[in-house]
Amino acid sequence: MRVLIIDDDFFITTALKTILEADSEIQVCGSGKNGKEAVSLYDSLHPDILLMDIRMEEMDGLAASAEILARDPRANILLLTTFLDDEYIIRALKLGARGYLLKQNYNSIIPALKAVFSGQTVYGNEITAKLPNLLTGQKTFPWETYHIGPRELEVIALVAQGMSNKEIARSLYLSEGTVRNYLSAILDKLNLRDRTQLAVFYLKHEA
Repeated sequence: MRVLIIDDDFFITTALKTILEADSEIQVCGSGKNGKEAVSLYDSLHPDILLMDIRMEEMDGLAASAEILARDPRANILLLTTFLDDEYIIRALKLGARGYLLKQNYNSIIPALKAVFSGQTVYGNEITAKLPNLLTGQKTFPWETYHIGPRELEVIALVAQGMSNKEIARSLYLSEGTVRNYLSAILDKLNLRDRTQLAVFYLKHEA
């Protein structure tokens, strides 16, 4: 797994490189200090994952993510920041970043990289806990394109609010088995793996 590190703090970049290369499956293929370098280095190095800070001079990580993803929608970008900022989280989701982690959680970085490399979307526990409060009630996404009916959309919205199957069943006057069947069908239709990805998908398209 080839990882490109972008951070404006040299000491953090050095520490990340040391941490990551302690794992034999990870190779740090390059590093840079701002979004402009991220775009240039991504184009030249084609890393498997771009591990990038958000707040940087010249071009921030979100602007760089937007430019890179416009060129390569399959880019795996994992944002690493000290800021638990609602606006940043929403923008990251909308852009299509594959993850958003806090720098304080160093122990979670390698597992997160491996998860992203395997095709998963990764958001730290602190971010996941904030998702329900970031949701809006506006419906703008063409769910019918994915053959998602009104009842299924109700289930999705409740999952995104953090409800369990039992709570959803009680809320919609359904059996837990029916809720499980709805959820299984929804994940299949949207090609998602789990409830967390479903909540992220809902926020990305409805916030």
